[in-house]
Amino acid sequence: MEERSAMSDPWDPTALRTRLEKTTNLADDAGLDALLVTPGPDLRYLCGYEALPLERLTCLVVRTQGDPVLVVPRLEAPAAAASPAGALGLDVLTWDETADPYDLVASLLPDVRRVAVDNHMWAEKVLNLRAAMPGTEQRLAGDVLRELRMRNGPAEIQALREAGAAIDRVHDQVAQWLRPGRTEREVGADIAEAIRAEGHAEVDFVIVGSGPNGASPHHEVSDRVIGPGDPVVVDIGGTTSAGYCSDSTRMYAVGEPPADFLAYYDVLQRAQAAAVHHVRPGVTCASVDAAARQVITDAGYGDRFIHRTGHGIGLETHEDPYIVTGNDLPLEPGMAFSVEPGIYQPDRHGARIEDIVVCTPDGVEPLNTTTHDLVILPA
Repeated sequence: MEERSAMSDPWDPTALRTRLEKTTNLADDAGLDALLVTPGPDLRYLCGYEALPLERLTCLVVRTQGDPVLVVPRLEAPAAAASPAGALGLDVLTWDETADPYDLVASLLPDVRRVAVDNHMWAEKVLNLRAAMPGTEQRLAGDVLRELRMRNGPAEIQALREAGAAIDRVHDQVAQWLRPGRTEREVGADIAEAIRAEGHAEVDFVIVGSGPNGASPHHEVSDRVIGPGDPVVVDIGGTTSAGYCSDSTRMYAVGEPPADFLAYYDVLQRAQAAAVHHVRPGVTCASVDAAARQVITDAGYGDRFIHRTGHGIGLETHEDPYIVTGNDLPLEPGMAFSVEPGIYQPDRHGARIEDIVVCTPDGVEPLNTTTHDLVILPA
């Protein structure tokens, strides 16, 4: 089979080598001698290796003076070689069970002054690396890597499109599972099964918040029985086999919902549309948040919008850039993030509408296309 191009495959060797080269240059510009990256999204981003997060040390050493080196336990070497990292031509150093891998990493970095560790590194490993390199300053690698990860290339955007389409197909089926007499947990189980069936390798979360549970933004599922007239928040997402995430929230009601709910749902629709319409290169993350927040505040619900308007998405569901008051980062083409204002009435009900969007050279591309209207189901 012909090898896919870097344009269509985020794990193509050419794409990965470019990431490593850019990372090395950014680390050098930041005055770092090396980045130390252990299993997690940063490791996969840089070399394509989705390593197991184990007590044994796996560490990608990205040196500003010298080529990158992948340090792995000997028993994990076949898995590393079988991953996209195996096609990169990286130097791979293995260590045996009785060896000290932290000393091995330190030996690759003589006379270093400043290193950065990935933001997801276990504290145990951070401290062991510190002990192996006494006097070396440790910083967070996220300060460098976020500059790359929040600017998606064409292959990454296509992977996010595919994830968005997959979660839309799940929302298209939710109506068949929501009905009076079923519990949130039962509905959530059906949704989780569909998330996998529609193209996700993993189910990351399922929120089915009926009635008063909808007023808790991160409620998941419970044994509450869905009743007639209940508004239901359905916020769902997963990770595809390509490693990229989906996240979309839609609103449903089982029978006619309360009048006060309908009154603010209209406000929420207008707020979400205003924020999406505002997205374009050069505007700030904070201004997108403000576009949604102003509509909700003007309608008298400002104190019921209790979270930021959005978060970046890619190899993680939540990553930079964050769409929040105070973040004056200007948007650039390739930045992907959620737009998800919400209004929550404690002990009664709540509502949220969420799309993933991508900033394009001339505006915005929503990656979720199912209806924003309230879907009213038979009671």
